[in-house]
Amino acid sequence: MDKVVASAAEAVADIGSGASLAVGGFGLCGIPQTLIDALVAGPASDLRVVSNNCGVDDWGLGMLLGQRRIARVIASYVGENKEFERQFLSGELEVELIPQGTLAERLRAGGAGIPAFFTPAGVGTPVADGGMPLRYAADGSVELASDPKEVRSFDGRDYVLEHGIVTDFAIVRASLGDRHGNLVFDKATRNFNPLAATAGRITIAEVERLVEPGEIPAEHIHTPGVFVQRVVVLTPEQVVTKRIERRTVTAPTAAASGTESS
Repeated sequence: MDKVVASAAEAVADIGSGASLAVGGFGLCGIPQTLIDALVAGPASDLRVVSNNCGVDDWGLGMLLGQRRIARVIASYVGENKEFERQFLSGELEVELIPQGTLAERLRAGGAGIPAFFTPAGVGTPVADGGMPLRYAADGSVELASDPKEVRSFDGRDYVLEHGIVTDFAIVRASLGDRHGNLVFDKATRNFNPLAATAGRITIAEVERLVEPGEIPAEHIHTPGVFVQRVVVLTPEQVVTKRIERRTVTAPTAAASGTESS
């Protein structure tokens, strides 16, 4: 089955307003920017997004945030996105912040058909006890808070019940893919991408390089094609268009610059 579609716009055309969306990437590393660009160009709004974070103000999911197209976010941290912070604190955006490992496991569990699981992460905190702000009012008060979660003891240790996440759609970026949707992620891009890919009822992957079925050794595949419904092949320009969330530069030493001190 050839899952390649002609364009990113065609691939996301049925992502409508109010849809839930799992998005791969970590910061700006491995994010499906071309598919996000297609969503920005389209009409969908009131989106419910599940992602480790929301990029930065003018890149990644931050572009949809800037247009007020996202209504709710499940994430691990706000990161470098000041608009994300502003919308949350001003009551314009509903946000569920959860431990990063719990988010990863909730996505993995949803993709594996596991409805819920117990974890020690968050026990004894508002994550388990409830009361964590989900939405603020305009005056800064808490308008909506999280409910308490079930806590159960196993072998003398307490664990909190967390639910698996399944979304209407998932969008991810892979370094290598084939026409059947089998995906390989390179180095640090293998962050939340495989997890998000399994959690979507319809998963769309943008791939930097496309090969024919059978060219990727089975043992090298990170996400099997059974989880992927659509593949978008990136242009050379789209492949190299990547950004760094925070660039850190170290001043050259005398030895590195080819000079000697007297």
